[in-house]
Amino acid sequence: MPSTGTFAGAGTDTGVRKIEAVDVTKVYSTKKSQFVALDRVSFHVDAHEFVSFVGPSGCGKSSLLRIIAGLEPLTMGDLSINGHEIEGPGADRGMVFQSYTLFPWLSVRENIEFGLTLKGVPLFEKRAIADHFMELVGLHKFAKSLPKELSGGMKQRVAIARALANNPGVLLMDEPFGALDPQTKNAMQELLLRIWEKEKTTVVFITHDIEEAIFLSQRVYVMQAHPGTIRSEIAIPRGMRQVEDVKDSEAFVKLKKQIISLIGHHDE
Repeated sequence: MPSTGTFAGAGTDTGVRKIEAVDVTKVYSTKKSQFVALDRVSFHVDAHEFVSFVGPSGCGKSSLLRIIAGLEPLTMGDLSINGHEIEGPGADRGMVFQSYTLFPWLSVRENIEFGLTLKGVPLFEKRAIADHFMELVGLHKFAKSLPKELSGGMKQRVAIARALANNPGVLLMDEPFGALDPQTKNAMQELLLRIWEKEKTTVVFITHDIEEAIFLSQRVYVMQAHPGTIRSEIAIPRGMRQVEDVKDSEAFVKLKKQIISLIGHHDE
């Protein structure tokens, strides 16, 4: 890709708040003690935006995502999607984990169609939706394959396609590429960007990989641990990805150093 020579503009502001969090606090309690995983965390995500949360282990990234997904209750604070308080899991949110969470006895097509089947979507419509997303993630030739016949990257593509097939308003991703080798990881990052640019789904992405956060996101929230809080919000310049060998560019390296400094150590 040709270099633009400039990084004018940053992030995005559609003016439409998709997710709004105010003073979100999560405390885990046992008989003997309490552990504050998240302490008064406030942030927002606009519609169609790609936002990442990056930070060290123990900063509460995954707990935060599970709260957004409705899988865990918050202890204090307010968290809403489209202006409605989150009270539990919902079809408006799709989730992709680091583990592939595919049904091993179902084919690629059947895994992608699973949520649609539960919704009672008519067969012809269900097949058309699955065909679209298999094509989108490059798995149309593997429709009848079982998960055991797929590589790690292919399994994660199925998981992404399955989540998107249900037409969620928000796609929640918890370190989805963390278990992949570097080459496959880079390919999956490129694929995810192409999918996001085509589908314009709102994405909340959790990672400990600083380069990944910068490369994928429009904004990055930098977290710190003990307790988990948001230390800073970083807007990623719009022209960043148009630069050839972007991860080696001066602007990219500068952002990486800035985030490393904010986190306070070099553990990526």
